[in-house]
Amino acid sequence: MLRECRAALAARGRTVIDEALRQGAGDMVDWRHYPEGEVYDPVNHAQYFYHRHPAASRMRPGTQSEHGHFHLFLRGEAMPAGITPLLLPEVAVANAPIPRQSAPLKRGARDEVCHIAAIAIDSGGQPTRIFTTNRWVTGESWYRADDVIGLLDRFRVDGDHPSALLNNWLTSLVRLFQPEIAALLRKRDKAILERRWRWRSNVLEDPRLEIPSSVDVDLEARLALIEQRVRSPAIAANASRASRLPRMCEGWGA
Repeated sequence: MLRECRAALAARGRTVIDEALRQGAGDMVDWRHYPEGEVYDPVNHAQYFYHRHPAASRMRPGTQSEHGHFHLFLRGEAMPAGITPLLLPEVAVANAPIPRQSAPLKRGARDEVCHIAAIAIDSGGQPTRIFTTNRWVTGESWYRADDVIGLLDRFRVDGDHPSALLNNWLTSLVRLFQPEIAALLRKRDKAILERRWRWRSNVLEDPRLEIPSSVDVDLEARLALIEQRVRSPAIAANASRASRLPRMCEGWGA
């Protein structure tokens, strides 16, 4: 699907950024969510938008090549029974939260919203990294990493708003990089827990922690690796045998 989407975009002389903006990239306004009104699938309850930060904030290490990023969400209606947001004691204390940096519009009937991950895109429309955010960034309902990992298959955006190509591309990208997203979510929770004890503050609302976890990705290399495995039965068989090995205890190394 990713190959087909890229071929179709190339044939039109467009990128996923063009599909999201539906206007010239030169007309893009910092912080504004694109497309207008964001994207929401009322059947799958998936939601996303694209935006970019001001140029000064895009000069941090690892972000220089970033044009903008997609924020991906699942609304409360997508949550299975029994999965509820994590409530920490300090969250219940009445205080004035800091302004949300990238809060999504409320869509659907429920207030709960789960931030899956954000996908950074370069000016050519290629994904460069995937990262998670602290709760104050999006104002999300804070679900445990393992609960969110179990929901990754539920992120699916159908329809043609703003573009069926873009919707298929993002849906397939989440499928392709599920192992990375799962690792990022667990690292996110670990970073939150460590700083919660160290700072003794409401870390979910602490602006000192914006991005708990991040990883660089190479879409072309990943697709090439998958295609190599498909072409080579021996490599595929070895990968299958490796996947059946028991998990090593945490802390035993790679």
